[in-house]
Amino acid sequence: MKIAIFHDYFDEVGGAEITFLILARALEATIITTNIDRGKISELGYGDVKIISAGKVLPVKYFKQMMSKYRFFLYNCSSQFDFFIFGGFCSIFAAKKHKKNLWYCLSPERGLYDLRYRYFSKNNFFAQSVIGLLIKLDKYFAKHLKRIIAPSRNVQKRIKKYYSRESKIIHHPVSTDVFYFKKPKDYWLSVSRIDPYKRLELQLETFERTPEEKLIIIGTYSKENTKYFLRLKRMCPENVIFKGAVYDTDELSKLYAECKGFIATAQDEDFGMTVVEAMASGKPVVALNEGGYKETIIDKITGRLVEDVDPEKLSNAVREVSKNLEKYKDACVRQAKKFDTKVFIEKMKEEINNACGNIFSS
Repeated sequence: MKIAIFHDYFDEVGGAEITFLILARALEATIITTNIDRGKISELGYGDVKIISAGKVLPVKYFKQMMSKYRFFLYNCSSQFDFFIFGGFCSIFAAKKHKKNLWYCLSPERGLYDLRYRYFSKNNFFAQSVIGLLIKLDKYFAKHLKRIIAPSRNVQKRIKKYYSRESKIIHHPVSTDVFYFKKPKDYWLSVSRIDPYKRLELQLETFERTPEEKLIIIGTYSKENTKYFLRLKRMCPENVIFKGAVYDTDELSKLYAECKGFIATAQDEDFGMTVVEAMASGKPVVALNEGGYKETIIDKITGRLVEDVDPEKLSNAVREVSKNLEKYKDACVRQAKKFDTKVFIEKMKEEINNACGNIFSS
């Protein structure tokens, strides 16, 4: 059975892209996308996965999204594959032509729905008119998706709210065997795309209030977030280091293994693979009590969930966890195994079987 996986682009490689690389390898599927950074993909260890481009797009946020949707709308490989899995919200513009399908919905496009007024106010008539049109198009193409899978209860609620559709939950996969525990060194860790919705300023303010601790932030930023990154650098205290992107799996695993703990502050995070990676390394997590974090972190058992968006409370949580790091280790590892790659692959094969018959034997 020939399977194709549509996903928006692979020049930015984060948790979502790794999910589809894992799935493509397990299913021997072909990924169809727009922009591709094959160097990053090879460095992550997925150079064997077949990826083809439906056409390049400009690397500027809004143009990139619009052009990607247009590329997928024009693309047609329906005669070359037997089944289609859709990923990002741009790729679903190909759903009408590729009918035997399911959608692993990372999230309804947040800029159209729950974050609609973040960048453009209600009073910006032109912008809101364009967004209104895009919502209609998004819902039109979403109707052509036969089954929807959500990576978390948080995303499942958004799917129900914005599409009035039911969905099944299959959590993002984490290759837990890649991660391991080592005696902690002198730093906390954050692994995050540098984007305003990740609220990294909260992490800087937290560690400014916790001068006895050190924080290393792993991650990079796209061109449209350059100003945000420069603002972060201006406010960065001496005990916080921006290390940039780390794509080498061994280096990243070592950074997880040797950290004291992990901090995460994204706004209403869809799922949060990085906190599971930290727990797989036996490391406690301090995060905000919202979004996907509530589904993975067990408060006071695998770390702390902080109720308010408050750097003082986050600082107190970091101090509390730092007093006895090893007490969290075993519980963290056990919790992470619930989200292992093997579990994800088995459940995804079951969904494809449900759609196509008994393609994969149990």
